[in-house]
Amino acid sequence: MNILAIGAHFDDVELGCGGALARHAEQGDSVYVFVATVSGFTNQYNQEVRSNKTALAEAQNAMSILGVRELICGKFKTLNVEFVDELNIEILKIVQEKKIDMVYTHWVGDIHHDHQSVAKASLHSCRHVPRLLMYRSNWYHSTVVFHSNFYVDITSHWNTKERAIRAHVTEIDRTGEKWISFFRNEAENAGQRIGVPMAEVFDMVKYLLG
Repeated sequence: MNILAIGAHFDDVELGCGGALARHAEQGDSVYVFVATVSGFTNQYNQEVRSNKTALAEAQNAMSILGVRELICGKFKTLNVEFVDELNIEILKIVQEKKIDMVYTHWVGDIHHDHQSVAKASLHSCRHVPRLLMYRSNWYHSTVVFHSNFYVDITSHWNTKERAIRAHVTEIDRTGEKWISFFRNEAENAGQRIGVPMAEVFDMVKYLLG
């Protein structure tokens, strides 16, 4: 299968579906990742937290760890992604050129502006892809319900996912161990619900059995 994971920023797919991607790669699927933004950003005091160059280098390292075949980089500015045709077309071209069979993307109920825009664009541009799952890649609250209705056992792939997350050194420096502990806890809780040590859970839009 040809798998496409879509994220707004470098680190999103690692957090949201890194275990599933590592599993796909191990099984011999071709895994592609599209990230819409250049992913560098400044804080509220206009101090640079992560440069575009550093963000890309960290992402390339993370993709190598997960076994991703190709990282495709968009040119949108961080925190300036909109649900516009430019983004729709970019995703649609990837879907068609790579003959994508399955997509992982942001949850449409995510309150992060960039995440939500990318989610909407994914739903629009991947409408003919037979399998589409939405993931969560942060700890923000939302007023929309995330339907936890599709699980992937990542027990054998958690360590790979954690290594990929840790490849984003600037973000780990900024958040400490919070990312790791939060997403480990999420994976353990999801796993407990289906009787395995660790799992990733998704909101399923569609899943065609061939």
